Amino acid sequence: MDRRRFTAALATGLALPFTTSAAPAPRRPLLPARLKRGDTVGLITPASFIDDDSLQRAYQQIEGLGLTVKPGRYLRSEHGFLAGSDRERLDDLHAMFADRDVKAVWCARGGYGSARLLPALNYDLIRRNPKILIGYSDITALLNAITNQTGLVTYHGPVGSSEFTPYTERHMRNALLEGEAWQRIELPDGATEQYIIHPGIATGSLWGGNLSLLAAMVGTKAVPDLEGKVLFIEEVGEKPYRVDRMLTQLRQAWQLQRCAGIMLGLFHDCEADAGDRSLTLRETLTDRLGDLGIPVAYGLPIGHIKDMCTLPVGGTVRFSALDFYIEPSV
Repeated sequence: MDRRRFTAALATGLALPFTTSAAPAPRRPLLPARLKRGDTVGLITPASFIDDDSLQRAYQQIEGLGLTVKPGRYLRSEHGFLAGSDRERLDDLHAMFADRDVKAVWCARGGYGSARLLPALNYDLIRRNPKILIGYSDITALLNAITNQTGLVTYHGPVGSSEFTPYTERHMRNALLEGEAWQRIELPDGATEQYIIHPGIATGSLWGGNLSLLAAMVGTKAVPDLEGKVLFIEEVGEKPYRVDRMLTQLRQAWQLQRCAGIMLGLFHDCEADAGDRSLTLRETLTDRLGDLGIPVAYGLPIGHIKDMCTLPVGGTVRFSALDFYIEPSV
């Protein structure tokens, strides 16, 4: 049921299945210090190689925030589809966390390769040197694993080469910069693709990211028990039957009905081709998530889109599958 029909139903007194779900009080997260003007930011490529134009955009945008960029030693390394060998990419990540002058670690792009680093991550080093880590897409693997193993809140937000639209930059500033504060995250102007799969409001510790990466992390220690937690999911370029397959894997591995709620971003380019024998994306998401009995809504500003928000992985959020807002309380 979409938002307009749902509001009309409330006005006429129609009975609807409504869920309000709250998680047990979470342990106190380890919050990194916010960035202030003049701080040095380490720029790394823990996944795929970054081209010249994208790297230049990353520099310009980060420096435009009043920050100084320090490139990783292996930022321009290349190893097939990867931005250097696993050892090079891991060394850059560790070096930035160990460097006292670096106040945040910003991933320049996603792509593929972050999950390959998880077995060798030095969690003790990261725990002793807490600082901002930000990225999305393939960086999902690092965000969830580091937060789960260290307690450090990480940030699902734009990579350096993302387009910093006014909406994207505003929410990123609210999350990361000194003198700013978390604000309620509402839909950008002109948003039209939202719909409710199961109404309700959920509060809990936040985990999630890209669906392909979440499915790939099943069976690892990258993600905690999700009971009472808010899960967020986004995807790009996957047909409905593949989305179905990955959601089915998560249902069976993680017992998604125990989550407090599920926030779905915009699944860009995930519809079936014309003429395919296929459910639509909406039918697929409703089929796989609509029977869980928890708040679920589609179309939040999360994912491979221009206007994206920044979210605190491991932080606490309140999510409305009624009015389409996210309210971080970190």
